Amino acid sequence: QVQLVESGGGLVQAGDSLRLSCAASGGTFSRYGMGWFRQAPGKEREFVAAVRWTSGLTYYADSVKGRFTISRDNAKNTVYLQMNSLKPEDTAVYYCAANSRSGYSRPWNLDDAYESWGQGTQVTVSS
Repeated sequence: QVQLVESGGGLVQAGDSLRLSCAASGGTFSRYGMGWFRQAPGKEREFVAAVRWTSGLTYYADSVKGRFTISRDNAKNTVYLQMNSLKPEDTAVYYCAANSRSGYSRPWNLDDAYESWGQGTQVTVSS
């Protein structure tokens, strides 16, 4: 099972940008679909973005579309989440997740699409 470590979180002001990183080890990263989720205090974990490992297709939650960009660097075994125009409602713990299932064909915004999860990184956006 792949190990995932997120970094890059912090405290920023509304309108600022942050880039989260998720470093993977212990598997064949180039063959994983990768996702980002977030969980705000008192709320359910929610999907943010995903990138497929074959086609490179990306998916975004409506709440972040146009502001966040997911990308991957297979040479560095790392997936990124570039977050621009941050809002206070983006405040949450952000988790990356990996899907190594060849031929996976269900939606990529589901929790159970992913079998490996990182520990999370806190993002706090002040108004």
